[in-house]
Amino acid sequence: MSDPKGDIGALRLQYRSDKSALLAQLGVQGASSRGVRSALQRLARLTDQALRELWSSAGFGPGFTLMAVGGYGRGELFPFSDVDVLVLLPDGSQPEQDTTLKARLEGFIGACWDVGLEIGSSVRTAADCLEEASKDVTVQTSLLECRLICGSKTAFQALVSQLNEAMDPKAFFVAKTLEMRQRHNKFENTPYSLEPNCKESPGGLRDLQIILWVAKAAGLGRSWDELARKGLATPLEARQIKANEALLSLIRARLHLLANRREDRLVFDLQTAVAESFGFKAQVPAVITPSSPGVRPTPHSRGTRRASEALMKRYYWAAKAVTQLNQILLLNIEERLSSNDAGVDRRRPLNERFFDKGGMLEVAHDNLYVQQPQAILETFLIYQTTVGMKGLSARTLRALYNARPVMNAQFRADPVNRATFFRILQQPDGITHAMRLMNQTSVLGRYLWVFRNIVGQMQHDLFHVYTVDQHILMVLRNVRRFFMAEHSHEYPFCSQLAAGWDKPWIFYIAALFHDIAKGRGGDHSELGAKDVRTFCRQHGIAREDSQLMEFLVSEHLTMSRMAQKEDLSDPDVINAFAQRVGNERYLTALYLLTVADIRGTSPKVWNAWKGKLLEDLYRYTLRALGGRAPDPDAVVEARKRDALCMLALHALPHMAHKVLWDTLDVSYFMRHQADEIAWHTRVLTKQLALTASQNHNQLTAQLARTAAKRTAAPEGEANTDAVPDEHCIVRARLSPEGEGLQVLVYAADQHDLFARICGYFDTSGFSILDARIHTTKTGHALDTFQVVAPTLSEHYRELIAMVENNLAQTIDERGPLPTPSKGRLSRRVKSFPVTPRVDLRPDDKAQRWLLSVSASDRAGLLYCISRVLARYDISVQLAKITTLGERVEDTFLISGPQLQVNKRQIEIETELLETLEG
Repeated sequence: MSDPKGDIGALRLQYRSDKSALLAQLGVQGASSRGVRSALQRLARLTDQALRELWSSAGFGPGFTLMAVGGYGRGELFPFSDVDVLVLLPDGSQPEQDTTLKARLEGFIGACWDVGLEIGSSVRTAADCLEEASKDVTVQTSLLECRLICGSKTAFQALVSQLNEAMDPKAFFVAKTLEMRQRHNKFENTPYSLEPNCKESPGGLRDLQIILWVAKAAGLGRSWDELARKGLATPLEARQIKANEALLSLIRARLHLLANRREDRLVFDLQTAVAESFGFKAQVPAVITPSSPGVRPTPHSRGTRRASEALMKRYYWAAKAVTQLNQILLLNIEERLSSNDAGVDRRRPLNERFFDKGGMLEVAHDNLYVQQPQAILETFLIYQTTVGMKGLSARTLRALYNARPVMNAQFRADPVNRATFFRILQQPDGITHAMRLMNQTSVLGRYLWVFRNIVGQMQHDLFHVYTVDQHILMVLRNVRRFFMAEHSHEYPFCSQLAAGWDKPWIFYIAALFHDIAKGRGGDHSELGAKDVRTFCRQHGIAREDSQLMEFLVSEHLTMSRMAQKEDLSDPDVINAFAQRVGNERYLTALYLLTVADIRGTSPKVWNAWKGKLLEDLYRYTLRALGGRAPDPDAVVEARKRDALCMLALHALPHMAHKVLWDTLDVSYFMRHQADEIAWHTRVLTKQLALTASQNHNQLTAQLARTAAKRTAAPEGEANTDAVPDEHCIVRARLSPEGEGLQVLVYAADQHDLFARICGYFDTSGFSILDARIHTTKTGHALDTFQVVAPTLSEHYRELIAMVENNLAQTIDERGPLPTPSKGRLSRRVKSFPVTPRVDLRPDDKAQRWLLSVSASDRAGLLYCISRVLARYDISVQLAKITTLGERVEDTFLISGPQLQVNKRQIEIETELLETLEG
């Protein structure tokens, strides 16, 4: 009789020896990824063989089955990845009650670990598998990739058949895309972090696995070649995917080998070793110097590059390609899943070149860009200027991907293309989205050739957490937000300065070029100034504006350095800086770009102290320039003056407005016109004064009663008197905009206040066209709603008193939220439904969250959304309601502890999607 321990010892030695030989092949020097997949498959087969021997030794009966699941189920195994297996029990098996079976299972799992197989095991019957899969999409995904190792083939096939029958492809697609979005949020939605996770980061292996999972669930294919045969991918795209998948797999395998453990992150400590395993070498010894805003770098020799930089650039280009192809294929799969009305053309023509296809911009034909290269940049201009456009369709993305060779020197020199690009920068909206989309589709780097050099360019310092191109786009976003009223709460002083600026596009161009020369050798500020000068000349920009942009690019580090390194109490320091900037316009522009630049380095770099130093330097320098300090509150003060003039007509007592205005911040005045400010002040000043007087009288009387009761009440007895709750204030008027009512609500803030108000309007037959939510410094909500009642359009004046009384009563009662009414869908919505979309992500300071929803419009939709938020104790702090015909595009600034939990985020998004679908 053989010794079981001896058998396991021999198997362990054999397994380790064979595995070491396979891993040695993966670790061979060189960058070729051609054989990586076969090596990973051989490692999986070696593991299969060891498991079969252990299974045979365990003595399981004929009804038992051993299956590979998860990543191991794909038939590929990375060096230190878990070996995920499922022991499928016969129906009715209960290991917790069958001691013999329990001992056999424990012995098998223990033997696996003894041999060196780090297994992740689950033990279930088929019924258990189906139940768990129905509750957890992660289990469902793991079982989707199951593979028979040994045991009952009949039981395996029966389980696979049952899982396929239970699969809902649409629900699975939604779940996996939501899961992907949350995962991307975790990595800040960029593949360009300096220490990316080659498996989980955007553009990593997981994004490719998502495609195959949803395709397999929908029965559309199990491999890239099969997806190409079914028309979901072109042969070129399939080849590109396989090449990039092999590269990412080789990087991940090398990470495992070098770390001698499971390690999927390209951490700084391993980047050089991985690069050298690919054969990359440093061209010359790198001289790393500080490159934070405010510290000029020591000029580098041209061509200096670390081995790790070469590797990372190759990784970033692969991740970028995966990101593009992931989007194309997922959109294609989504279209297949949603194509219920075959033959119905749901496209709306925008011009002879483009269509609006459910909010996605679609080219008229696949060869548009090859035949008409000028349409390439026009794509992004139309994307910017067409209201409600959410992105590019799969067809458009594919056409751009295939048109890259067309974007050559002739394309860049075309006067029409230059004019179109300049128009994109001059648009009032959509600058950041357009530029990011141009970068994602490789158009930006092919039009601005100097920009192409810094795509995926790393920055080795303690400040930047983004690659150069992502940092530039982050700075562009930051400076763009200074000109947007809805973001004025973030940096009010910058927003006030920007409000009076005449040409915002000057900042956008300066942001694009401020770091564009990094990694080229020499002083990137000086080289970037030359680049922007060339750009201005080519695009016909006036000399005065060109000189300002040159100044901003060449001096974009100066102000930060002055504020953080110099003694600002020294008049000579201030005077020298004043001479350097020259005038107020240049100073203001440099201040705004500096704040945006520092904020764009890392979420952790900016702080209030740096903000104060920069603001002090700005104010001191302004005084030194000789003119009086400009009024940074120009717009706000003008609105206040106009509002006071209106208030004077109503005989409001002198300074009475301060009772309210002292509780409001700048964002309130930037979001409301003078007429609205005057109306709010007139209503609330009188009411607040009356309420204060009543509260004072009631409090005095209560204190007197309390004092009397204390004398008579037994010791320790509680006083049952309480100060009455503060009542809300509701006022309505005929809308200054025309049809409908404008309703003001002033009340103590609470997490479900917004939902309660929306619920009242829903049950009363009103539709909300616009909502502006503001929270005062005293914790009160000051909300303004624009509502209409189509069936009562001739009776708005009579409705005012009803709305004021009933809405106030609804808020004060604080009862349960009413059930939403079922709003009818218009025939147009039924014929051209809008695919519901939900996007939840943290705001710039990661303190609050931005929620964006898009769906077909229907009565009560806003209330349904707000009711979901209230159920999760989420407070709405700002709501931007936009109705575009039959489509709604709503944005909410929200907060709440549930948003800090990843699982809750997915639940909220899922419930919102279900709500939007009606």
